Amino acid sequence: MSGSTAAGAARHPAGGDEAGLPAWNLDDLFAGREDPRIAEFLAEADAMAEKLAADAKGRFAELSGDGLADVIARYETLEEKLGRVASFASLMHAADREDAEIGRFFQSIQEQITTIGTKVLFVTLELNKLEDGLLERRIAESAGLARYRPWLRTVRSFRPHQLDDEIERVLHEKSVTGRSAWVRLFDETMAGLRFPLEGRDLSAQEIFDLLSAKDRGKREAAAASIAEVLKKNIRLFARITNTLAKDKQIEDGWRSFERPISGRNLANQVEDEVVAALIDAVQDAYPRLSHRYYALKARWLGLEKLEYWDRNAPLPEDADQRRPWDEAQRLVLDAYGRFSPELASILGDFFERRWIDAAPRAGKDSGAFCHPTVPSVHPYVLMNYQGKSRDVMTLAHELGHGVHQVLAGQQGYLMASTPLTLAETASVFGEQLTFEALLEAESDPVRRRVLLASKIEDKINTVVRQIAFCEFERRVHDRRREGELTPSDLGEIWMAVQQESLGPAFVWREEYRTFWSYVPHFVHVPFYVYAYAFGDCLVSSLYAVYRQQPDGFQTKYLEMLKAGGTLRHKELLAPFGLDAGDPGFWAKGLGLLEELIDQLEAELDQAGIAAGAPAGEAAR
Repeated sequence: MSGSTAAGAARHPAGGDEAGLPAWNLDDLFAGREDPRIAEFLAEADAMAEKLAADAKGRFAELSGDGLADVIARYETLEEKLGRVASFASLMHAADREDAEIGRFFQSIQEQITTIGTKVLFVTLELNKLEDGLLERRIAESAGLARYRPWLRTVRSFRPHQLDDEIERVLHEKSVTGRSAWVRLFDETMAGLRFPLEGRDLSAQEIFDLLSAKDRGKREAAAASIAEVLKKNIRLFARITNTLAKDKQIEDGWRSFERPISGRNLANQVEDEVVAALIDAVQDAYPRLSHRYYALKARWLGLEKLEYWDRNAPLPEDADQRRPWDEAQRLVLDAYGRFSPELASILGDFFERRWIDAAPRAGKDSGAFCHPTVPSVHPYVLMNYQGKSRDVMTLAHELGHGVHQVLAGQQGYLMASTPLTLAETASVFGEQLTFEALLEAESDPVRRRVLLASKIEDKINTVVRQIAFCEFERRVHDRRREGELTPSDLGEIWMAVQQESLGPAFVWREEYRTFWSYVPHFVHVPFYVYAYAFGDCLVSSLYAVYRQQPDGFQTKYLEMLKAGGTLRHKELLAPFGLDAGDPGFWAKGLGLLEELIDQLEAELDQAGIAAGAPAGEAAR
């Protein structure tokens, strides 16, 4: 199977499926698994690693500023070669997790890259051993080294947590049979699950899509099938969770991290107290946001209480309009183009050059992402487009990542990527642009209400639900220190945080206790989830500035995206007069969501719905 068709897309030689959905073209990375350039890239990287170690290992303290700059530049070139191969293997695997040959290819690439990476592990370790004064003198004498100052700052922020060289080497080499192996087991298990419903065996993306079906009975049946299948696999998922949590606890202890979340905060280049302030602000706002909205939704649906399978139920006035792919493409391009023709031009390449894989398929990753690959190529988007308004927003979101990654690519491989907290900036901003364009164009009061509610639910999922997920992780990691957690223990923690975050409008049934097990972020990147809430609140504050002072905003915004990972949140937000360390910052960001709920409630009151007038489904 060639890289140009990726996994599964070979059935559609035109580069898409029968519904006109695109499949990505990976030729810009490699022409397929058998492309001889893959072996060439790996061999070249291995030779570069050997030469770099021979030239520089153990000599950093005696190197000049230009000498250090040369080492880092060579290291960057090597890492980009490895990153290109790793990206190709990862994208192939995400497109078809059930193909054993692709799985073997993915694992083989991981192992080869780890082996080569071990040979240059000394670069960051030795940089961190340099005294501050010596490094500053070297930077002062070399413009080449000064260029890497932002990357050096990030690398050296880990100095207090760096271990002996031999321990770091062992951790690096063992990762492919340790943490990475457990992550792969989770991914392939989830991709292989089939959920029986009405005589069919559905994939994860198909069954979870039915949780937003119009028919309440179908939602209930889908939820029951999900619960049953997850229950059958719950011991495996509990074992994966326990193993990874214990592994993290051991390494965190060695590195002297104060809390389980501290390592993620350091990687995100954000202070513990700033993250704590975000979490506190969202949790304090639960009653004003999610509790209030879901009580409103229950009345709108004509229900006394919501079941857990009603959380994503379409509203009674929702015509369940499915937008074809070409319409979604036009909507997103127009929304971005109204704000910035430059951004729209970049997005055009994603569609025209087939950098997107949108067709749902068995074995394909059930989520959505934008993979940056390497600056010398371009990003790729994966999603499962089924025509819903939420899918249009997902497209806008992932393409926001894409334009961010393209613009930041000018910083080079080591400095293009942003911390997770800032990586959500352009994606959430792009969603907001698309939503505002849709709402402005909609004059029908019924469709306006549905649009508002859909946006509110997306923001609750992004802010409230992700902070609840973060709280789930915190409790799991804290409890794991006391001993292994049973599936029952994990279910108990899950139910507690769901009740706290979503509120009294819901009935919580016993079978929902297994639903923690399908969330991939807990496995892939512990404590990743708060980055969504961070990004959403940050963008809400940014968007408020844009509405109040549009003149000059676009230029400052594009400069922020182009900065990549060279600046931290305080430096990036300063031109907009914002500061995430300000206690009022998060309240300002949450205020936009509260305004949307106010607006929706007023429109529902006007229509006689919020007060409890019959609307839609009868209570069961």
